[in-house]
Parts: sequence; structure tokens; C-alpha cells
Amino acid sequence: MSDMAALRLYFPQAARARPTRFWHRLTAPALSHRLITAAKRAGIQQALMHSVHAGFLPGQKLSHHHVEAVPAQHPLCIELIDSEARLRDFLHHHAEELHHVRAVLFRCELALA
Repeated sequence: MSDMAALRLYFPQAARARPTRFWHRLTAPALSHRLITAAKRAGIQQALMHSVHAGFLPGQKLSHHHVEAVPAQHPLCIELIDSEARLRDFLHHHAEELHHVRAVLFRCELALA
């Protein structure tokens, strides 16, 4: 039995991370970029940003991706794959930035194990 799991984080595309440096106070970094770089630093095995063509987040209108302009509330998905314990640690460590993010944890079965 494997303890492999996938953690999906759903949030608006325009979500910004907390500023950590002086220049971030002028233009805060995108939450998606912050989460992927934090996952890399934390040693997470795999991190992906899924492109959403259409969808909606809780309490929002249906949004469609368009090449010229993407609505600020358009959904975005970051998927992290590693052991369940490591993913839970990542969630706990970044809880302050993830308070408005919907997190879904899936336990995985490896077909060829």
C-alpha cells in the first residue's frame, strides 16, 4: 500500500501572496507562484499548475478563459503530489496564506505497484 496522495488547491487566478519584502508591498507576488516555489523548497515530489478553461469557485459566477482577458475571479488549480504526511505538513506550514484557498486531498492508488 502506498501513502502517495494528491493535494489540489483551488483559488482565484488574481489571488496574491502576503508581501515578504519591501518591493512586494508595491506589487505582491501571485499566490500560484509562491505556492509552487514553496513546494519546491519543501521537497514536494511534484507540483503542477492546471490551466482551467471554464469553471467557478464557491459564490462566484461561471468564468471562461479567453486569450485576451481573463477575469480576476477565474479559477486556478495547483496540484501537489507526495506522501500524505508531507502534504499535511505543507498545509499546516502555509495555513496563514491558504485561509481563502479550497484544499482537497486525494489518496492515490498506484496501479503498477
